[in-house]
Amino acid sequence: MPSSDLRLPSIDGLRAFEATARSGSFERAADELHVTASAVGKRIATVEALLGTALFTRGAKTLTLTATGKEYLTQVSGALGLLAAMPLHQRSTQRSARLRVRTPPTFARQILVPQLERFTTAHPDTELEVLLSIPYLDGGESDADIEVRHGTGGIVLMHDIVLPLASPALLARLPPLRQPADLAQAPLLRTPLEPWSPWFAAAGLDWPEPSHGTRLVDLGLTLEAAVAGQGVVLARPSLARGWLASGALRPLPFGITAVPASQYHLLAHADHGGAALFAQWLAEVCAAIAAESTALACAAFSGPG
Repeated sequence: MPSSDLRLPSIDGLRAFEATARSGSFERAADELHVTASAVGKRIATVEALLGTALFTRGAKTLTLTATGKEYLTQVSGALGLLAAMPLHQRSTQRSARLRVRTPPTFARQILVPQLERFTTAHPDTELEVLLSIPYLDGGESDADIEVRHGTGGIVLMHDIVLPLASPALLARLPPLRQPADLAQAPLLRTPLEPWSPWFAAAGLDWPEPSHGTRLVDLGLTLEAAVAGQGVVLARPSLARGWLASGALRPLPFGITAVPASQYHLLAHADHGGAALFAQWLAEVCAAIAAESTALACAAFSGPG
């Protein structure tokens, strides 16, 4: 019943006192309660001020309960136990599982992120954290549960093809490009992530890798440069499908595609159920995108007109 004589300390103060008494130090109690040792000390001091008595004897290196503190601990532990046993005070046992996914930037922007809502809707209890990897800089052990790599190792996510693409503005400035050898008259965009050699071989061109122009160490930047009319890009339809659909990039009319020097691979660094579900989902998404975008590119083969 309400009473003007009733003095109730805060729950945080009682928890700080109980944790400190049980663990024997402010620091260990702070770790348990996820606060600072200073905060624990202040909360206990507030309880002591309210009670008008000390609960601990504080020595240079020791912290011991006073006689009053020992008696109070028994009472507080029982009260906190009753509160903890109430169902409404307990967190749901169905907690969100965090899944860390590391992926190259262009794959994240063009493949993963546009599709993420499908996964999160189907698996609302999984909290996704998407991290970006930087080609040629990231290496060694990964702290992610799932990793997508542009290179080798792991499960192949997409069996991509590559073919030359260019913007209508660039094609209008260049002489007609009717056969592969006509590319000698065009600026070729270059990136170490997508060498031209596989396509040159498929086209019967005994050419070295392009050696002029800006070297872009990012597939997305290379595609953006092509959209801006800076050169012809050797690209994967899966990464360029938005620009292909809008007409911002057009396949050159040679009708020649090649298998790229490397594919996107998936590596699972965790073996829990959430990682397996995501890996299966991503593999299905990538297979569908690869098939659809390849069909889109092949249907778009036309002259520079």
